[in-house]
Amino acid sequence: MQAQRITTGRQVSALSWDGDDLVDFSNGPTRWSPDGTADSPQIFHVFAGSFDHAVASPSGRFDVLYAERGTKALFLSGGELLRELDRSYYHAEDFDFPVALGTLPDGREVVVHCPNEYNVLQIDDAETGRRITEGSRTPQDVFHSRLSISPDGRYLLAAGWVWQPYGIAMIFDLAAAVKDPTVLDGLGLLPAVMCDAEVESACWLDSDRVAIAASNEDGDAEPDTLAPGQLGIWSVSSARWLSRSPLSHPVGTMIACGERIVSLYGHPRLIDPTSGRTLIEWPDVDAGRKSGSYGVTHVPTPVAVAHPDGTRLAIAQTDHIAVLKLEP
Repeated sequence: MQAQRITTGRQVSALSWDGDDLVDFSNGPTRWSPDGTADSPQIFHVFAGSFDHAVASPSGRFDVLYAERGTKALFLSGGELLRELDRSYYHAEDFDFPVALGTLPDGREVVVHCPNEYNVLQIDDAETGRRITEGSRTPQDVFHSRLSISPDGRYLLAAGWVWQPYGIAMIFDLAAAVKDPTVLDGLGLLPAVMCDAEVESACWLDSDRVAIAASNEDGDAEPDTLAPGQLGIWSVSSARWLSRSPLSHPVGTMIACGERIVSLYGHPRLIDPTSGRTLIEWPDVDAGRKSGSYGVTHVPTPVAVAHPDGTRLAIAQTDHIAVLKLEP
């Protein structure tokens, strides 16, 4: 299927949707209307440094611009710098910067990151920067990465890794962690024994269901576990797999779009997560070949963002933005 092409003349590193417009808040900010018309402010802001990725808060109030394999990030509000964020130098060049934005069930907007140590998750108030999870900690030896908060703000998903290296997925109760920060030091709500393969990618489908893709390694699996080369849907509330389906290709980065998933590896594919079946694919759109959150050789994560209504996905290309219409 053909994708709409919006000419940019450069590689865009920070995309978000504002209604039906696309915005690059790291450069300008520059805004593109649905017909591709570009609009830039008279006072043009460009953030210096190697910031190549970004994440936006669900409310649209806050953004984090970061270097995927660096130690620095910028916390922005309305395009203006509020403060800087950091992470440990330890193996920072080998795995993706851990940061997520969301809104807790009590209404507080927060940033979750690892500001001091690679294995210590912290929750900060987004508005003030105040540390919510103060106190003594005894963390697991886990390199947290690819953080994302459930739509209702209750849970945190981390798709990081442990030494061999080996990709894993963990789910934490953020509401409980606000009262007891050591909750973030435990094993979480997804038992490790439920995955008999390395985790390649994971994303929220809704506030209860998580899609998890296992790498296609050789090996056996127990009957009730996620096997190599499978895509599974895990229910947090019932603590079980709702479905597990074989995949015929690497998944790469996954982005949920309503009840479906866009797989970004080689080229984009729209997937039914319950069956693993490809519904639509875009062979002419480059999605890179990023698999997992770690690697000595840095393969950048595609710069892509789904429209909130799940009908479109924008993905940055070398000199344009490709907009995919997700309609079977």
